[in-house]
Amino acid sequence: MHHHQPVASTASPRQLNSNLGPVVDLDYAAYAGNTTSPTGIVDGPVAFYGNIRYAQPPLGDLRFRAPAALDESTPTSQVLDARDWGPPCIQIPAVVGIGSEDCLTLNIWKPTNASAGAALPVAVYIHGGGFSSGSPQGFPMYDWVAQHPGGIVGVSITYRLNLLGFLAGPVVAADGDLNTGLLDQRAGLEWVQRHIAEFGGDPANVTIYGESAGGASVVMQVAAYGGSKPVPFKRATGQSIGFGPTNTAAQTAAFFTSAAGIIGCPASGNDSMPCLRSASIGAIVSAINRVQLGVFSPVIEGPTGFLPDLPSRLIAQGKINDVEFVGGHCTGDGNTFAGGSPADFQTDDDIRRIVFARWPGVSNATIDQALAIYPEPGAAGSPFATQYDRAATMAGEIIFTCMDWFLAEKMSSDGVNNVFSFSWNAPDTVLFNQDPFRGAVHTSDLYYLFDGTNTFNNAGNAFTPFNTSEAVLSKEAIAYWTSFAATGNPSTDKESISPTWESFVAPDGSRRRLEFTRGGNTATNSTMQTIGEAEMARCQFWMSENVTAETRI
Repeated sequence: MHHHQPVASTASPRQLNSNLGPVVDLDYAAYAGNTTSPTGIVDGPVAFYGNIRYAQPPLGDLRFRAPAALDESTPTSQVLDARDWGPPCIQIPAVVGIGSEDCLTLNIWKPTNASAGAALPVAVYIHGGGFSSGSPQGFPMYDWVAQHPGGIVGVSITYRLNLLGFLAGPVVAADGDLNTGLLDQRAGLEWVQRHIAEFGGDPANVTIYGESAGGASVVMQVAAYGGSKPVPFKRATGQSIGFGPTNTAAQTAAFFTSAAGIIGCPASGNDSMPCLRSASIGAIVSAINRVQLGVFSPVIEGPTGFLPDLPSRLIAQGKINDVEFVGGHCTGDGNTFAGGSPADFQTDDDIRRIVFARWPGVSNATIDQALAIYPEPGAAGSPFATQYDRAATMAGEIIFTCMDWFLAEKMSSDGVNNVFSFSWNAPDTVLFNQDPFRGAVHTSDLYYLFDGTNTFNNAGNAFTPFNTSEAVLSKEAIAYWTSFAATGNPSTDKESISPTWESFVAPDGSRRRLEFTRGGNTATNSTMQTIGEAEMARCQFWMSENVTAETRI
């Protein structure tokens, strides 16, 4: 397994101070942070540094290009105010003045008393939001850093979204770069390699995390360049891995033509990209809002690209970087993506029509097979009480449930020791109260990991205070998540009342995962469970090459 070696700091021994807050000096830049906690405690145990540039602003000629390196060669004694967040990248729906094209920044949380060279574990979070919305502001890592007993450093990365991050097609490939949003994430991780030591972090001990499109990003970072280049991290956690179907070359070209037309630029020829680069942000915003939602997302680039093939195919072929891995999903992920409510699902045909509207490339023959391996309610041995249960299980397993299993199988068979799996069965209370039938819906894990932040519609910091049993589960989950960052084993620094999180492959050869469940006011009801043979057979079906060729994941 390859990793970047930590780069020795060249920072000169000088003392820069600021009345704004504690200063971290990177030589080419210096930042004053904020030690006031989210609850208003002054001089708290965690120092926050936000709005730190990791690449040049992707403006003008740098629009639709890979992130350009900063000039880090020239020392400065100016101390920048890093006490607040940088702007989000431009969202969907896009509004001029909300979010910015100049958004390539990251945020850092460190123990206030951790000095340069402390070599603490580093946890990096990549937010979700369908590659079209979201920002780090919805995912504060204060609790992770405050809670971990040995000290960790938290980082979150902002990356270009929707049209600005994922415009694709041959015209872009000829005069620009594809998947710039993924390249942004990589550039942020490379910045962490160069500079996190000055914040007390260990560049040789970095773990990346993400949920939904952030979980997809984690998979794509693991599979970057088909595993042919070392990765700037040691471990990865994929939560509710969600993406697809990946656009075909024909779709990509059509969306490019559509966007160029709305912006007012030619869709081919040498003038196309210069015109798009000089277009006003108002024209770009108009195109983001008028081209179909979510069509600008990662694309397959071919052999030499960052994403040379479908991630499922790269995993199947072993063209990935082997890293220590935690993978899991919410038990209600499929309820979020089934496409309807219980009353909508009465017959097989309802499942065909509603669930597979999301997967238009799936053939009738494959749907027939799927219906056969998910026995209808009432059939012998069927685990499904209703057609809705059957539909929602299918909608979840197509990618959210089965890709974490698939990666865990691959890492384990490749000899990676630290591989763990989970299912999250504790609802986000706010979302549950809106739709109880949906259970532990997509993003329920985030509610507990990020301080009751309801992040579903990029809700910024809409905190919901925890009651006692919620707080117990939050503390348990954060302990496992940060323990994995520290040692590769989620149980090393677990809460004493929490169960041991056992390896994915049990000594008897069965596959095991931790199911997170709320309990009482002193302990959760989380417990290890064996993954059933029927579920694994269904996952083998969804992850088989002929089926992923149709789902395009």
